[in-house]
Amino acid sequence: MSAAEATRRSRGTPELLPGLLAAIAIGASGLVLLFGGTVLWLSFVVGVPGDPAATFSLANYAALALERFSWVVLGNTLIFACISLAIALSIGLALAFLCERTDLPGKPLVFTLLSVSLILPNFAVALGWVFLLNPQVGILNVGLAHLLGLQRPPFNIASLPGMGFVEGLNLVPVAFVMAAAAFKSMDPALEEAAATSAASAFTTFRRVTLPVLAPAILGTMIYIFILGFTAFDVPAVIGLSRRIFTFSTYIYSALDQAVDTPKYGFVAAMSVVLIGFGIGLGWYYNRIQRQSRKYAIVSGKAFRPRILPLGRARAPAIALVVAYFSAAQLLPLLVLVWAAGLPFLQMPSAEAFAQLSLDNLWRVLDLRFAHALGNTAILMLLVPTITVLVSLAISWVVLRSRLPFRTLFDFFAFMPHTIPSVVFSVAALFVALFVLQGIVPIYGTIWLLVLVYAVSRLGYGTRMTNAALVQIHRELEEAGSTSGAGFARILRAILLPLLLPTLLYSWIWIALLSYRELTLPILLAGRDNLPLSVVVWAYLQTSSFGPASAITLVMLVLLSPMIALYWIAARHAGILASEARR
Repeated sequence: MSAAEATRRSRGTPELLPGLLAAIAIGASGLVLLFGGTVLWLSFVVGVPGDPAATFSLANYAALALERFSWVVLGNTLIFACISLAIALSIGLALAFLCERTDLPGKPLVFTLLSVSLILPNFAVALGWVFLLNPQVGILNVGLAHLLGLQRPPFNIASLPGMGFVEGLNLVPVAFVMAAAAFKSMDPALEEAAATSAASAFTTFRRVTLPVLAPAILGTMIYIFILGFTAFDVPAVIGLSRRIFTFSTYIYSALDQAVDTPKYGFVAAMSVVLIGFGIGLGWYYNRIQRQSRKYAIVSGKAFRPRILPLGRARAPAIALVVAYFSAAQLLPLLVLVWAAGLPFLQMPSAEAFAQLSLDNLWRVLDLRFAHALGNTAILMLLVPTITVLVSLAISWVVLRSRLPFRTLFDFFAFMPHTIPSVVFSVAALFVALFVLQGIVPIYGTIWLLVLVYAVSRLGYGTRMTNAALVQIHRELEEAGSTSGAGFARILRAILLPLLLPTLLYSWIWIALLSYRELTLPILLAGRDNLPLSVVVWAYLQTSSFGPASAITLVMLVLLSPMIALYWIAARHAGILASEARR
């Protein structure tokens, strides 16, 4: 065989790969459309889907609009989201300003702890605060009532303000990293000009810094509001037992077969409304981001952010940092350790200390735990692998191919990011029950969770692979092609080595998200496909707080090696750990 013929064959065989990548992108987009289309179809079905007596009409939307409790739920959700936004934004902006624009000591530690906060399961923090401020047995509540001589506990975590407070603490890292990026990239020239005009630091911040950062702050507000509006973990752990519903928990309750006959059409109609709300806010957020160019003042010259000395404000600044991490991490984790060692939750005392044991730990380490651990391991291995590969295929099609309408693939990949997780879970439930059951019966299996997890993470995966692939100039691929390399060799020898740090970082982060995820599997998990997070939820449903705390702590211990790998990969990739919530 001649060298020329060998070259032609080496080029010809791998040319199947571009077609394969395009097929993967088309298939992933088709799945997203299948999920959304199934929800839309069922929203018009009145009755049980598949029943000959079922009809098509707008009755579900009419019921949603006319049901008074739906408006109560909407009000609860708005209040909860606004409280979460206020707490997350106020603390996040303060921490970002202190870390980026002042001489606050211990900045690396603050960044590290905030990164850890992003990884901690939200339900673990919520569970800790339930044990602290429960109206009946909350350790902090009962202690304050006894200390102050009050007839009733001073706080009630099972309320909209209490739920908003905990969710706000969980969202502080998101607000921090989005605001910190803006503070860090802002040219301090205008602030220095204000300072030379004898303006005080507060006046400069109010009249110069905040107006310049207005688009970034507004974008942060919209993004955090979306997260708060669609949150499930905190409202479920804290409010569901007291029948304080937000949209996410209301959807879950409407499909809970243990309570009533599932209202598929009603839930589908509500899901369509939430999808429209999420897409609308996502569109407005992107519009704000595009308009932010008008406020750009970063010049081509090198500059360093203006560092302000804290002076007398140093002690209050350190107190704010300590107070936040105590409330967001230390106190909830300590009370989880306390609850895990007791037969029932009680105040610290000599008698309580005498009852401490590992009984709850031995109780949860049973066959169900082993099975759930195996399911979780499968999710952590398969979901990030599939997501990263599909994201890379979509990014290549969008950025490198000449396929018509290729930008639509990026739109469909990002769409799950704008859909509330509980709605995405509802969509997958409907697809598995009413579309795929007679073709591919995956309902109740781990493969349904793998599919849902992977599709839901495409928004994040493609953001990362898009950003990495854009930075690789086409000249490198053209040079490989002119040297006789086929597409497969270019991909293996040029693109993948350059993309590897980002791909590894994305893989680890998606694995972590799969480990801590509660919302997506809450409606899909059964006896055979339970992950660890749903096992915690099952214990909470029966008020088994000790075992729930014990298994949560086991999850956190098992998470530690992954956190270390995540941090190493993030540093190696040159990416802020916090970008994972983008």
